Amino acid sequence: MSQTQTYRVRGMTCGHCVGAVTSELQTLGTVTDVAVDLVPQGDSTVTVTSSAALEAGAVRDAITRAGYELVGTPAG
Repeated sequence: MSQTQTYRVRGMTCGHCVGAVTSELQTLGTVTDVAVDLVPQGDSTVTVTSSAALEAGAVRDAITRAGYELVGTPAG
């Protein structure tokens, strides 16, 4: 069963940023899809679909490796 989680990411400004975050998240073996709602002057929304639960620390590390800041979920 797939699971979808949404995160807020700060610092993304262009398509290259989207590609960098997407590539890093896809290194987490269970990720099947990444969708980004880019907000160049604010916090972008990154929705991750995976075949199993993702650990928050692994997601944070992937986003940090891409050069951006995980600032939470839209609800938090």
